[in-house]
Amino acid sequence: MRSQKLFLGEKLRVLREEHKLTQAGFAQKLGISTSYLNQLENNQRHATATILLGLAEHFAVDIASLSRQDGDRLLASLTECFADPVFKGKVPSSRELRLASQNSPGVAMALIAMHEALRRSSDQLAELDDTITRAGVIVQPTPYEQIRDYFHFNDNYVHELDLLAESLSTSLFDETSTDRDQQLTQYLHDKHSVTIGVDLSNSSTIRSFDPHTRQLHLNRRHPSSTRAFQMAHQIALLEHADIMNKIIDKASFGSDEANSICRRGLANYFAGALLMPYTRFQKSARELRHDLVDLADRFQCSIEQIAHRLSTLQRPGLNGIPIFFARLDRAGNITKRHSATKLQFARFGSACPLWNAHRAFESPGKIIRQLAETPDGVQYLCLACTVDKPTGGFKDPTQQYALALGCEYRFKDEFVYSDSFAGQPLESFEPIGVSCRICERENCVQRALPPLKRELMIDQNNRALMPYSISS
Repeated sequence: MRSQKLFLGEKLRVLREEHKLTQAGFAQKLGISTSYLNQLENNQRHATATILLGLAEHFAVDIASLSRQDGDRLLASLTECFADPVFKGKVPSSRELRLASQNSPGVAMALIAMHEALRRSSDQLAELDDTITRAGVIVQPTPYEQIRDYFHFNDNYVHELDLLAESLSTSLFDETSTDRDQQLTQYLHDKHSVTIGVDLSNSSTIRSFDPHTRQLHLNRRHPSSTRAFQMAHQIALLEHADIMNKIIDKASFGSDEANSICRRGLANYFAGALLMPYTRFQKSARELRHDLVDLADRFQCSIEQIAHRLSTLQRPGLNGIPIFFARLDRAGNITKRHSATKLQFARFGSACPLWNAHRAFESPGKIIRQLAETPDGVQYLCLACTVDKPTGGFKDPTQQYALALGCEYRFKDEFVYSDSFAGQPLESFEPIGVSCRICERENCVQRALPPLKRELMIDQNNRALMPYSISS
């Protein structure tokens, strides 16, 4: 099988600028000519083994991390953007889109943001037809969507906070720790003069901190894993506000609301990394073959916390298995999402109805499995289960979600859930897509909407399961 050529133009430019080197100086360190480096940075030449070894030797670059398809999520979003009918007749080829995502990621991101604003504006006008005559309305991404995309396009990994959390975790806990609540309580008291009260009964409040009395109140109705997470979250706010502010300032979100949402997201990231320190967690995941229940027992965390943490293992030189993770409600709305795989979740509309995530609600409490194949031919091992989040007594509502995670099928041996799937024939893999609007499968019985990039054919004399057929 012919190996895929590796083009590193954007990564080489970023690396050179980080080391404040001119093209001539950077080329000299790699032992190549300036003109050759210029061709590499413009993706006119692919990286050779000599280039890779030079990067590892002189710049401590992890060679394995360079081969990861970091541009896949950007390419997927760009492809979905151009699937919009507004671009009909002017759609770039797949090669042009890939070149754009590789050579000009900043331009690609700007185009995606502009398209997202256009979609949001169109949706708003369609729903509010009484205001359709108003002109000049500019709809910006919501602060929540800004932060969702920020983490998504940064691999859901925050290196500086991850290292700080792991360092604190090493000093606080050992592998035999059985009472993290007490250890975190003691640490907050000794280091920050914060006292803990597990006495909140208001079902809508999980954590409440009074900076004047230095009291942190936690809801006694929630499990130990949630209380520990909230204490770890509070440690992040007390100890690393400056670091989080620097990260937020660099991102330039443009609104106080987005900054606040990001700060909460960063504190949550630190909390997860503190309770599930990177090195030990990544090693345990491999050792336990990603058994969610065993990992939850070992780290005293919830299944959702474990699944989310598995999707953040992107540390250079110590990458975990590339995993996708999402949380859905019963309506199919994706409330959390991240993918380190080629499978990228739709930015608009619901998820594919053939995906086993939807079937999880039919088997509450069980981990269900699926072998799936996307239209690009990539095969996946998909897992799904439900999580219930009671908020109070009998009359109080219970939140219920489906968790979905998985990996490319080639990594199946790393997962205990694949043991009975060895040597499965091709027909065992169920066809799934990202969303109906960009999926071009012609014979999907669950199709909800026609694909945007294909013409429809209507035969008035015949009717099949679908009221139309799709042109080849």
